[in-house]
Amino acid sequence: MTITIYSFSFKKGIPEDRSGNGGGYVFDCRSTHNPGKYEQYKELTGLDQPVIDYLEQDGEILTFLQSVYLLIDHHVERFLERNFEHLQVAFGCTGGQHRSVYSAEALAKHIAQHYPTVTIELIHRDKP
Repeated sequence: MTITIYSFSFKKGIPEDRSGNGGGYVFDCRSTHNPGKYEQYKELTGLDQPVIDYLEQDGEILTFLQSVYLLIDHHVERFLERNFEHLQVAFGCTGGQHRSVYSAEALAKHIAQHYPTVTIELIHRDKP
């Protein structure tokens, strides 16, 4: 099974499902604190340690992701039982640069740790 994980900007639209399933999850990270509001983070992304530290110290994104993990774990387990071949998960935020990138990376690590037989395709569609 392959899981495609996107980060994206809502301003540019939700990523298209290339698998042909026509389904999957879209999570809205805009409810969490935005490091992009602060000058020192504007040019950075969710891959950069200062942004990671900001998001994790704030803690809001971690609470958000715990809920995501519960949903995705259940879905992955069912899909594996049913021999489905693809699941798509997308994380959107304002610019597709900070929160969505961090969240997509975090989910990819979570899946890799818990489901080692799953192939992960990670795409940061709108990251500068």
